[in-house]
Amino acid sequence: MTTEQVFIFTVLGGALILFAWGKWRYDVVGLVALVIVVIAGLVPPSEAFRGFSNAAVITVAAILVITQALKNSGVVDLMASRLIPLTDHTILHIAALTGVVTVASAFMNNVGALALMLPVALATAGKHERSPAILLMPLAFGSILGGMTTMIGTPPNVIIANYRAEIAGEPFTMFDFSPVGVAIAVVGLAFVILLGWRLIPKERQTQNAPQQLFEIDEYLTEMQIPEGSPLIGQPLSSVEAFDTDDLEVIGLARGSGRAIDTSPRHVLTGGDILIVRGDPAAVKSLTGKQGLQLVTSATPSFYELTSGDLTLMEGVVIPGSPLDGRDLQYLRRRTGNTVAVVALARQSRPLRRRLRRQKFKAGDVLLLQGAAETMTENFSNLGLLPLAERGLALEQTRKVGLALAVFAGAIAIGVAGFLPITVAFLCAIVVYLLTGILPVRDLYKEIDWPIIVLLGAMIPVGRALETTGATALIANSIVDLTSGLPMPYVLALVLIVTMFLSDIINNVATAVIMAPISISIASSVGANPDPFLMAVAVGASCAFLTPIGHQSNTLVMGPGGYQFTDYWRVGLPLEVLIVIVAIPMIMVVWPP
Repeated sequence: MTTEQVFIFTVLGGALILFAWGKWRYDVVGLVALVIVVIAGLVPPSEAFRGFSNAAVITVAAILVITQALKNSGVVDLMASRLIPLTDHTILHIAALTGVVTVASAFMNNVGALALMLPVALATAGKHERSPAILLMPLAFGSILGGMTTMIGTPPNVIIANYRAEIAGEPFTMFDFSPVGVAIAVVGLAFVILLGWRLIPKERQTQNAPQQLFEIDEYLTEMQIPEGSPLIGQPLSSVEAFDTDDLEVIGLARGSGRAIDTSPRHVLTGGDILIVRGDPAAVKSLTGKQGLQLVTSATPSFYELTSGDLTLMEGVVIPGSPLDGRDLQYLRRRTGNTVAVVALARQSRPLRRRLRRQKFKAGDVLLLQGAAETMTENFSNLGLLPLAERGLALEQTRKVGLALAVFAGAIAIGVAGFLPITVAFLCAIVVYLLTGILPVRDLYKEIDWPIIVLLGAMIPVGRALETTGATALIANSIVDLTSGLPMPYVLALVLIVTMFLSDIINNVATAVIMAPISISIASSVGANPDPFLMAVAVGASCAFLTPIGHQSNTLVMGPGGYQFTDYWRVGLPLEVLIVIVAIPMIMVVWPP
């Protein structure tokens, strides 16, 4: 092993650890890795930003813009409205919603499709008094499965198509992923609809269906004991309202001070702020029967700047939201101090710090207060997906036909080879702008810039793996490990390794890392690289074991009330099933 190979493995290993740790956002990690390999001379400075002009980066950005246009036209809302009569029975309910999101994810960004369907799922869950937990994980998994079926459903497929172009002179086309992807999607859908949701822990399946507000099981909120309260002078342990399984006092503060641990012997005084975590109904009861005051992040200027009726709305922090990694002060600045945080729910870990000291994360559910007429605009500005019941936006259905015709035309032009698919998509975007389906102000609204930056930064790092001979070294090790085994076993190993990486790091980074390795493995065994690239495409999308490997999983974690371990309960048998289906299909459709 050469010094350069040791260095690139060290950089890549460090990046993988940081991706999995999640302390730094993945685009920052990608940029750090790029800077290091450029300074070390593994990537020439003139090549440092070549990744941002790569066709894969442009295609991913174009797909995200087209997703916004399809949302604006009301395509998915119209589909969803037609399915509401099919939600009376649990199995049909899951099948209808998951089926729509799976089909939609084949033709638009899968996270965008999920974001459209999530409020519909919550609204119909409330209508039928079903737990959102039995709907949302199948919905997320369906969006991931649907993305496997075409080139545009998920970024890893775009990346794999681009690598194929480099080695064969032409990329995979729009529907080259379909024979394998559709087979996996059909089997995967049957699993999650008939069996998968039953593997979700019983306590999640039986939790109350979402109401208009206070939907989440364990909000962190703050309550102040007002002067004159009958609770003053009583030890905390003697207050019957706090002696319940539905509520826990986890800290105590005064004014703007830090939270400190509480003692059951603490004697309550006027002005005490109790840091409370628990069932919202129990919290709500305290504000009524005990006269406690709910503490929000509102300031005097909040009440000066807001007018009219104040309302409460719940929203989930979506991946890529401006709030991700930011604090309360940033939220105040972003909204001009017109929104106040009332409570926060985070399912992945216990919350003990005060609200004002929390840093928001993707998947967090926020209960916010503000003027009714400005809340929709503020939610959009903050990158929050509203969870309260909404009316389906059917007022633009007259543009559904036009939007679909333009999109279908772009796909047909790309598939026929008249124009590269990226250029065809850019033409579609121009038509959407000219017809008013996509307002200019929304042109870049849906682009997930952290993903674009990650992809542009990691492509040169992936090239450094190749130029240093590191990919050949890894490939030879895998070939040696599988020496004498039939080709399906080699493909299975590539698929499983890719799945493992995708469960702990971003799927875009997984595809960038594994694509050149798979090509090198194919070269080492003298096989066609296409089946190996397909195995990487499938594996990079199979992030079913954790909430961090795919944005769809992160998006439903808070609203569904899931714990980290809930994902592998459903995801592990699904991934085993996918390996069983994918390898024979790849061998038949793409012979080695």
